[in-house]
Amino acid sequence: MVTKRIIPCLDVRNGRVVKGTNFENIKDVADPVEMARIYNESGADELVFYDITATFDGRKLFADVLKDVASQVFIPLTVGGGINSVEDFDRVLKCGADKVSVNSGAIKNPQLVNEAAKLYGDQCVVLSMDVKRVDGVFRVFARGGRDDTGLDAIEWAKRGEANGAGELVINSIDTDGVRGGFDIELLSAVSEATSIPIIASGGAGNAEHFLELFNKLPKVDAGLAAGIFHNGSVKISDLKRYLNANGVEMRI
Repeated sequence: MVTKRIIPCLDVRNGRVVKGTNFENIKDVADPVEMARIYNESGADELVFYDITATFDGRKLFADVLKDVASQVFIPLTVGGGINSVEDFDRVLKCGADKVSVNSGAIKNPQLVNEAAKLYGDQCVVLSMDVKRVDGVFRVFARGGRDDTGLDAIEWAKRGEANGAGELVINSIDTDGVRGGFDIELLSAVSEATSIPIIASGGAGNAEHFLELFNKLPKVDAGLAAGIFHNGSVKISDLKRYLNANGVEMRI
């Protein structure tokens, strides 16, 4: 049985970790370097670092903060924010990232995923998708959930896989920060349409939500969360023991 992964996420704005609800009402939380160190020691399987305003601000990702974060972790580090070219992939990888997450950049240039996969290998390329229901249809949003692209999310996920993405991160805007559970309907639709690893993001509020995710959607490989890990209401080591005890294979 393939072990599932638990992944904390650092959403970084102006060099600080922040958290919001439905991609809005952003609040300051903590120092990313200190949090990276804590998560590295707490049993996290991987760590995700998003510079959440790089694309909106039209700037490059903060390389100095990323280098400091990378120096604290010895688990796989996925980095995203302001990734618009293969040169951006190269720069972020040289700062210490193991994988690069691309979202708005792939929407602007659909060949970016393919170009990066050929240069660095598909295991390095993560297609991140911010998805929201619009008139009953799953739609892809860009620029931190601000712009409706009109793209059908399921078709975009399939296209990403065909272009060489090694993983998909599915961020549900509808459930983000609400802590009522993962977006099972959305994740089910994506998992039925694709075969590459899926990381579920948005909605986790307790350990039971992770158990529901992995039990209902065995094709989902990982659960990603931020707020519940940041505030300590769910400890990663406790979560992994709970899941393991309930039949979900974990790396303890």
